[in-house]
Amino acid sequence: MSTEEPRWLDDEEQETWRAMAGVLVRFPAALDAQLQRDAGISHFEYQVLAGLSMTEERSLRMSDLADFAASSLSRLSHTAKRLEGKGWLTRTPDPSDGRYTLAVLTDAGWDKVVATAPGHVAEVRRLLIDPLTKAQYKQLREIGRRVNGAIGPMSCPSARTT
Repeated sequence: MSTEEPRWLDDEEQETWRAMAGVLVRFPAALDAQLQRDAGISHFEYQVLAGLSMTEERSLRMSDLADFAASSLSRLSHTAKRLEGKGWLTRTPDPSDGRYTLAVLTDAGWDKVVATAPGHVAEVRRLLIDPLTKAQYKQLREIGRRVNGAIGPMSCPSARTT
């Protein structure tokens, strides 16, 4: 246990932290509300489907998809079961290594992503892009990269989504 005094935040740093903490809580909730209202799915479900849609084969190992979605395998597995029930994805053994399971986006899942994406991107634009100047969202992108870098390497670089 360290006996060093913590480096407490000064007033300006606290203001920055409180503003960011508000965004971290409110932004995902706003995206989730829009997706629930307009598409009947959660933001997490959309992340899973969209992540699969952006890969060449429309499939990823469940472990890679969990990393991409910043999720536990258990949470992803429960979500995948729900999405399978809706016909939007299937799970199958990985033919290259049967120890792994692939999540595969179905044609119906692709159609769901295609139908849902315009409303989702409009909400992202309304909440994040449009309120900022071009210089500000470029700064925000760099800030996001630096903070993500401090957290650690991102997994699954082949899949990126909003």
